[in-house]
Amino acid sequence: MSPSWIRLVSSLKRLPGVGPRMAERLALFVLRSSDGEELAQAVLDARQKLSRCETCGVFTEGTACRRCQDDSRDPGVICVIEEVGDLDAIERSGSFRGRYHILGGVLSPLDGIGPGQLRIDSLLKRVKASASNGRSVKEIIVATNPTVEGEATASYLARLLRPFEVRVTRLGYGMPSGASLEYADELTVTRALEGRQELAAE
Repeated sequence: MSPSWIRLVSSLKRLPGVGPRMAERLALFVLRSSDGEELAQAVLDARQKLSRCETCGVFTEGTACRRCQDDSRDPGVICVIEEVGDLDAIERSGSFRGRYHILGGVLSPLDGIGPGQLRIDSLLKRVKASASNGRSVKEIIVATNPTVEGEATASYLARLLRPFEVRVTRLGYGMPSGASLEYADELTVTRALEGRQELAAE
């Protein structure tokens, strides 16, 4: 096999959920398809033009995303989520009109992911700053997935947010245990938002 082929397959294998066979199939598609160059250019453009919104952490082409600039959204309610895909799931439900904060993952000591690898400090600074500018955050909805890591992250956040005297809630049980928010249907997300509960710090 040529070095170029090996490099392409090896790169594709690093994508989440892509094994050796799938990487080879994707490599063949990229090489045979007329869309291959367009895909490569789209990846390059995204890498060059997209950066994190300074407030919520979503990928955008400016310093602030459109949701953070939308005055019709309630700045007093922040929904804390793991990744961008979770935001899309909540938006599809049409049940939430507050703001977002993307952590960039969950606490997972076995994988070497601690508080320093997540956007937790920026969340605390955001809550603290809101009190000084007269637009205090009233509620933090912790919408991490109902996994062991997600629950541990939720409890950790509740403990850190306790001194700010802000209401901290957790999504209700419309979300089945072990499920991923990104793949939930609109009704499930709506019920989870409606059934959110106070999150007590342990």
